[in-house]
This record gives sequence, C-alpha cells and structure tokens, in this order.
Amino acid sequence: MKNQLKNNWKLFLIASLTLGLAPFREPHIWGKLKWIAGGNAFSSENGMQLKDWFDVLLHGSPWILLLISIILNLFSSQVKNDLQ
Repeated sequence: MKNQLKNNWKLFLIASLTLGLAPFREPHIWGKLKWIAGGNAFSSENGMQLKDWFDVLLHGSPWILLLISIILNLFSSQVKNDLQ
C-alpha cells in the first residue's frame, strides 16, 4: 500500500488537476474550504449539508493522496541520503 501511494504520484497529480480543480472557474474545493474556514459550515442556518461534505471529500481526496505521495517520496529520498 505504501509503495502504491509512493509510486502513483503522477496519477494523483493528474487527478488533482482535473477532479480536484473541477469546475475550473472557481473550484468547488476552494469554495468549500473558504466556507469551512469562515466558520459558517457548522452554523445551523447556513451550515453545510451532507452533499457539501461529500463534495469536499470528492474534490479534496486527490489533493490528500498527492500530499501523502509527496511526503513519502521526500521521506524515502531523505532516508537514502542518510544511508549513503
């Protein structure tokens, strides 16, 4: 599993640039993150509904996978440099 996360960084990059940024005018993930950071996501009147949280999961997961892959690749190269 760790090797799959580490080796598939190109797939995660493509997914982040397509699904992660869709639609391209203002990406859904950017609007949802602003909504969450503004504090209104948890209010009872204008709070996020289940479909909004699913949208965050759908558009945010490629970015999370890309970040994990980058960290694993950086950590792996750091360990190789320390062993030499």
